[in-house]
Amino acid sequence: MSDNYDYIIVGAGSSGCVLANRLSACGKYTVCLLEAGPPDWNPFIHIPAGFMRTLTNPNVNWLFQAEPSWGTDGRVIDIPRGKTLGGSSSINGMVFNRGQNMDFDVWAQKGNKGWSYSDLLPYFKRYENRLGDHNKTFRGTEGELPITDLEYRDPLCEAFIKGAVEEGIPINNDYNGETQEGVSYVQRTTQGRFRVSSARAFLNPVKSRNNLQIITNAFVTKILFQNKTAIGLNYSKGGPRGKKITLIANKEIILSSGVIKSPHLLHLSGIGPGKLLNDLGIDVVHDLQGVGMNLRDHFAPRLTARAKNIETINEKARGLKLLKEIGKYLIGKQSIVNLSPTLVYCFWHSNEAIRNHDLQMTFSPASYKEGVQSTLDNEPGFTVAAWQQRPESLGWVKAKSNDPFDKPLIQPNYLDAEEDQRVVVAGLKLSRKLMHSRALSEYFDYEVYPGLDKQSDEELLQIARERGTTTYHQMGTCRMGPKTDPTAVVDNELKIYGLKNIRVIDASIMPTMLSANLHSGATLIGEKGSDLVLGKEPLISADLKY
Repeated sequence: MSDNYDYIIVGAGSSGCVLANRLSACGKYTVCLLEAGPPDWNPFIHIPAGFMRTLTNPNVNWLFQAEPSWGTDGRVIDIPRGKTLGGSSSINGMVFNRGQNMDFDVWAQKGNKGWSYSDLLPYFKRYENRLGDHNKTFRGTEGELPITDLEYRDPLCEAFIKGAVEEGIPINNDYNGETQEGVSYVQRTTQGRFRVSSARAFLNPVKSRNNLQIITNAFVTKILFQNKTAIGLNYSKGGPRGKKITLIANKEIILSSGVIKSPHLLHLSGIGPGKLLNDLGIDVVHDLQGVGMNLRDHFAPRLTARAKNIETINEKARGLKLLKEIGKYLIGKQSIVNLSPTLVYCFWHSNEAIRNHDLQMTFSPASYKEGVQSTLDNEPGFTVAAWQQRPESLGWVKAKSNDPFDKPLIQPNYLDAEEDQRVVVAGLKLSRKLMHSRALSEYFDYEVYPGLDKQSDEELLQIARERGTTTYHQMGTCRMGPKTDPTAVVDNELKIYGLKNIRVIDASIMPTMLSANLHSGATLIGEKGSDLVLGKEPLISADLKY
């Protein structure tokens, strides 16, 4: 095995897998992809309902935790992130959601040339393999990542969709197409009976390339610099007691470790706020204030109801009924084993006067203990969740010590912004209205949480604080922005300001939150980022009339 490569990519997640594929494609360059976790051999990665196991499995999950805050009523919030080939795309809920056109236009308006929706649409289409009805103006069909419609149908879901239509929310057969608002079953990164992670889509077909080296269980501890030029890195093979290895980068080091680990590794390497690094006993290589700042996440309280006159996933997931579901899954029939945590998406707005597409709701014919999607209730139930699409609350990620094996401190500051508080209360009100809709009344027994005694805005906000949790959509800690932005970490070519031969290419560079799950956006960043690294001309922008 060589200790010298042209490009070294740190992190085999949604962005890193695409980068490894694209940078090694021409055969001119040697590429090394480092992943801190193991190969993706765990069978629960590939079975869709296996997310309930991987969500709490330390072998494939970093199992980070956020610090308590006012917004969580003093609770610690679990922050799962993938630690295996495929990264979080190997443990997520598999829902594919790009976001709204205007999300990306805002990126461009903030001074990031080449990152508007028209600029980025060709990159979305390049990696997509849309299987199902679509408008070819907006969807791709020749890429590696299959995007399928959820085929499972359930009377509770049908009733929820009908209830949303009764409230004036239209059915939208493709929320990844021209417009997002509306209600529909979800689109997923699955094919047949299996999850398609970034590793399966982008790595597996090319892992035999002679110029691509994939190293798992490689825990990177430090980026090495010489006169502010990245020249290599140190990693430990297998963890704290593993063999210490140094790799040299001939061209560039690319951080694709994700929103938590990319800023953490920069801090450990002396890149970040000088005072923080000095306090931790880390030699400052480059004082860059924005590293670890600008953290945002979607924060969702989940309302639950007890169901009647119908069987829900709660009952089907136990005993002999579960064995029956497993049998149906194995022979390719409709089964709960082939499901994601959410079956229906609903996009709307919190204020009719503004109609700014700021609200998302989800529905599942299942309910979970304490609202956490890893343990089902014993009684039949269903869940409606709601969150603000573009939260304004800002948090941070900081190294806890100079020990690379100490997990970083994470503080999302959920509900810190007043606007976030207003929208989450509006979301709870609309969720409750949909839960009590005429269409669902045949199956609705009673409201379990929060209960009808909680009605005022103040009580609903307290419910959000007591029960809200992450939707696993963290972003922004190595923010992209113009040089005049004091919080920016990378420029529009994803190069770190003040340094040479190093880029960040993952969801941490997002300047503002997408109205979306972030696997799609992180894959996009890897796709466009690969062209930036290779110095290719950008794809021709889409000619859109909006």
